[in-house]
Amino acid sequence: MKDFRSHFVFSRSQQNGIFLLVLIIVVLQLIYFFGPFSSKAALPPEEEEELLELQREIDSLKAVAAAKKDSVEMAPFNPNYISDYNGYLMGMSPEEIDRLHAHRGKELWVNSAEDFQQVTQVSDSLLRKIAPYFKFPEWRQKPSEAKSFKNNISEAPLRKQDLNAATSEDLQQINGIGEKLSARIVKYRESIGGYRGEVQLQDVYGLSSEVIQRLLQRFEVRNVNHPKQDLNSIDIIALSKLPYFNYELARKVVSYRQSQNGIKSFEELGNIPGFPVEKIKGIQLYLAID
Repeated sequence: MKDFRSHFVFSRSQQNGIFLLVLIIVVLQLIYFFGPFSSKAALPPEEEEELLELQREIDSLKAVAAAKKDSVEMAPFNPNYISDYNGYLMGMSPEEIDRLHAHRGKELWVNSAEDFQQVTQVSDSLLRKIAPYFKFPEWRQKPSEAKSFKNNISEAPLRKQDLNAATSEDLQQINGIGEKLSARIVKYRESIGGYRGEVQLQDVYGLSSEVIQRLLQRFEVRNVNHPKQDLNSIDIIALSKLPYFNYELARKVVSYRQSQNGIKSFEELGNIPGFPVEKIKGIQLYLAID
């Protein structure tokens, strides 16, 4: 027992050293918990002000975007032709828009606000917001007249719109055509100076055959008598300016024509290396063989 207590007997200098060590530990603990430390390095006042100004600008843009979305003005419309973009502006979710498009893809129609909610499963609050703008054809609003309308539809077919006069908004009424695809259709139309035939819709990137069929149910290329140039007499420069051609391809066609003493049929063009034979139907809208 005496030996055990001897371990706790310290000299005056040892006692002072222990006291000093405890004091240092306490001071360090106080500094750690109450000291003015920060996890972020302090920025110069100029940079901090720039960051605050940038954050204010971002907050302002967010507020403007939210206000623009909430203040979209709606005109009466047929909900059967809601596009992805217009559905988003009205507050519909992608799933709700997809349900409507799937319903229309089966050649089924929405004939009332109740039908619209049943098909899309939109909330009651959203339906109350947009339903006042729904505009259905009169024969759909009056079931007693629907049968008469269907019986007379063959006698009074729906007049198709001119595809060369259609706007992007007109094209977006077709199921499967959104903002980007309608812009491509219009841009390609402008690049070729207007559509001359329905086959040229196949040249628009992303436009599937199913969507083309739906498009041609409401739009048509009006029969305009465009003069065709003779494939056996047109020169390289004039040929290179036509759709589907560039200077190099035009040079090959003219060179082949000279070597064969004329071209007898469009099928012969397939003998030219690199010739886009899949575009021959479109090429025939601009050229003829006399």
